[in-house]
Amino acid sequence: MKTLEDLGNQPAAWLSDEGERADIVLSSRVRLARNIAHHLYPQRAGIEEHQKVVDLIQVATEKTGVADSGAYFMSDQIDEFSREILIERHLISPEFLRDDNIRGLFVTHDETASLMINEEDHLRIQSVGSGMNIRQAMATATEIDEKLSTVLEYDTDPRLGYLTACPTNVGTGLRASVLIHLPGLVLTRDMDNVLSQVGKIGLTVRGFYGEGSDVLGNLFQISNQTTLGRSEEDLIESLEKITRQLIAYEEEARNKLFGDAPHQIKDKIWRALGILALARVLTSEEVMNLLSAVRLGIAGGIVKGISFAMVNELLLSGQPAHLQRLMGRRMSPEDRDIARAALVREKLWPAIREMDNVIADLSEESDESAGQA
Repeated sequence: MKTLEDLGNQPAAWLSDEGERADIVLSSRVRLARNIAHHLYPQRAGIEEHQKVVDLIQVATEKTGVADSGAYFMSDQIDEFSREILIERHLISPEFLRDDNIRGLFVTHDETASLMINEEDHLRIQSVGSGMNIRQAMATATEIDEKLSTVLEYDTDPRLGYLTACPTNVGTGLRASVLIHLPGLVLTRDMDNVLSQVGKIGLTVRGFYGEGSDVLGNLFQISNQTTLGRSEEDLIESLEKITRQLIAYEEEARNKLFGDAPHQIKDKIWRALGILALARVLTSEEVMNLLSAVRLGIAGGIVKGISFAMVNELLLSGQPAHLQRLMGRRMSPEDRDIARAALVREKLWPAIREMDNVIADLSEESDESAGQA
């Protein structure tokens, strides 16, 4: 990955299905907030100060060798379309590049790590990986942080720890999160109770694109709420523990669904696959919700021949900016919906035609119906 165009044309590493429990946990992410001592924070700084911070961090990445693993993009290089691509790939926050301030972005070639410069804080170090892999993400972010700290003087307080623009990040400056697929808990209507319990232990739940975003495709982002007064190990351990509990709750809910209402659940899964394979118009929200059912079918052994990686790829390529990059032009919402349906059909049809279990499943149900008659 050398250019933003390359970035939009390659698969996102965090959406592979190689990580632990990737059937339920799509990705694990760690973000460290840091500020440079003796420099005004981005909200209060002017253009000169913004440029100084960008230069300091860029020099630090070059001196420490961090820059060797990726590419830098300055804010004046990133147009609105590229910004949308970066948001959809979860490499920047929706707030990044919303104004004309001087900002920088560094992304490693494999997209497992990135640096946002002059967002809310001077520096946001982010690492992301596939599946249940919080500790690996933490290790990657920490390695970058420790290298940069040998050149940069961070703004800290002996009692409070790392100082940040938002009080909720003061302390470790750590935000750890998982993107988790919970259709079973949603369908059994246990999700509200689970979310209530999660909130009581200092974690928060957000939508697919983080704070302020909607929940799509039964995908939830679970992260720590505060960082002050707790160690990094404590925060990571807490998130890891609740994630494993959520996985157990989700598996229990799925077993209940398949046990109590197998025909209804199979119908939901096959209907979703049928719509995706044949529809001529699909919105991005529809695709995410239908793919949620397909993911459930893959995990339950009902849908064979389609991988989690293929579903994850469609989740990303069906997003508005990625779809337009693939088509090579800006498109109206109506044209996007038509192009999205064509893309999904093109990707899924070859796999569906190879599905021996489709006929086997239908034959089995026909035999059951005949026996009951």
